[in-house]
Amino acid sequence: MAREWVINDYSGFKGLVLQEFSPQKPGPGEIRLRVEAFALNWGDMDLMLDRYSFSFNKFPARIGMEAAGIVDAMGEGVKGIELGKRYCTLPYFYYNKGASADYVNINAQYVTQAPENLTALESSSVWMQFMTAYFPMVELCKASKEKHILVTAGTGTAGNAALNIGKMFGANMITTTRFENNHDYLINSGASHVLVTNNIDDMAKSLRKITNGHGIDAAFDPVGEGMINKYSPALARDATIFFYGTLDGVFPQLPIVDMFQANATFHPYSLFNYVEDIDMKEKGIDFVYNTLIEGKLKPNIDKIYSMEEYIDAWEYVSKPRLKHGKVIIKTGL
Repeated sequence: MAREWVINDYSGFKGLVLQEFSPQKPGPGEIRLRVEAFALNWGDMDLMLDRYSFSFNKFPARIGMEAAGIVDAMGEGVKGIELGKRYCTLPYFYYNKGASADYVNINAQYVTQAPENLTALESSSVWMQFMTAYFPMVELCKASKEKHILVTAGTGTAGNAALNIGKMFGANMITTTRFENNHDYLINSGASHVLVTNNIDDMAKSLRKITNGHGIDAAFDPVGEGMINKYSPALARDATIFFYGTLDGVFPQLPIVDMFQANATFHPYSLFNYVEDIDMKEKGIDFVYNTLIEGKLKPNIDKIYSMEEYIDAWEYVSKPRLKHGKVIIKTGL
């Protein structure tokens, strides 16, 4: 029998249960993946507490938006997919059909071929972080040498990916962290400047100085109420705030006066909207796939757990970490 991790209510990761199930044949337009590895993402944590932008439509439900595995069955009408080849799920909300299992059935439009130079573990770790960062950095704010971009919580996987990508395009990448010991990691990830929030009294003043008075052209911010008002006085003319999470658990009150003065835009950002757009999805896939093949972007895996250690993995990511990168579950199949 195959195994799956399910949750029966919004009790958080400690309510996860490992159980057996019988894999089903894929329906029309679907493929079935024999999952080799799947990744943990912070959005899954919020989802298990019903703090996400989506909710489950029923219980029991499976967590997980990011996996890699071998296609072992295809439903009617599927084209362009090869049996026996490794594919990756694209980040999307699959309701109760998440990837935390030995097998997952998924609509073929939400998978992409794994880069040939990556292992199964590496292939399961890259799509959420790099696609999440790609659209704001490249398609929307158009990172370039003329742009000053603030990435809050730069040690997070999506924030770190934004530093990687922004640096590729020559932007002045500025990031925040709570701890001084993260400085070198963030510089090596692409940051030009690191602001340790515990050590500065006036973030906006620091940002103005770093940008020679120009201010920040964009902010990529997953924090919430505790951050936005600290940097908003340093918004440049026509700046955009890409807001994609609430790490501090509170939606922000918008700094309307600062936004009026800068003619700034607040952009609630969800990767899922771009995965749903066929043209934008293909742009994101092409960029991530090609940069991985070329070695311009690289997987960054912190720790690997077995299937049976899923709750232990969540315990690990829920606490302050000395290392950074993706946490992966290896199914053993």
